[in-house]
Amino acid sequence: MTISPLSVSVVIRVRNEESFIGFAIQSCLDFLGSPEIILVDNNSTDDSVKVAKLFSQDNKLSTRSNRFTDLSIIKVSDYSPGKALNRGIESASNENIIILSSHAAICRLDVDSMQKDFDTYPACFGKQIPVYYGKKIRPSYLWSHFIDTACINMFSDLEQRYFFHNAFSLLNRSFMLEYPFDEDLVGKEDRYWAQKVIEKGFSIKYSPSYSAFHHFTPNGNTWKGIG
Repeated sequence: MTISPLSVSVVIRVRNEESFIGFAIQSCLDFLGSPEIILVDNNSTDDSVKVAKLFSQDNKLSTRSNRFTDLSIIKVSDYSPGKALNRGIESASNENIIILSSHAAICRLDVDSMQKDFDTYPACFGKQIPVYYGKKIRPSYLWSHFIDTACINMFSDLEQRYFFHNAFSLLNRSFMLEYPFDEDLVGKEDRYWAQKVIEKGFSIKYSPSYSAFHHFTPNGNTWKGIG
């Protein structure tokens, strides 16, 4: 494992993910050092926020520990996926943005590759490995897009449109302020956004050089049609 020296802000959307949010944040500390983490909470009624605060750096202390990081929590009313991401990105202090699902955990990260991608593309996304109750499953349906070869502007034969997935993605903050996610959509805001920016002539990269485990949750949209 190599801890990244990148200056990044990680945006994590959460709603009732107390079983997974700690793994997501810990993976950020393991691979990214002490990134700024922005938790965008959609009225969680469980202990998701309480768990997240376990990782919060106490800035009153004179020394810092790599067991904690700068963590802020944003509450979003009238939630939509795009609105939550847009508010998190707007609040970020860094140009380099990582979006991570609250039930995903980084398991591989190539620092040099990630830095080059941040410098070259307005958006990239990494490989996701589906994990069903702890078991890695056959990557069919949506998961079949996460191949072992990098590509530019991935086109999905399955969905008949360009493919991009937010659960583990890299974004440029300034670009996102100019081209934000659609806040009226109730799902697949990432694919509609990708279609729009690619049609405008921009490029999106898929890279398996950084990967994340994506854990099954019964109410997760990504997991509709487990394959």
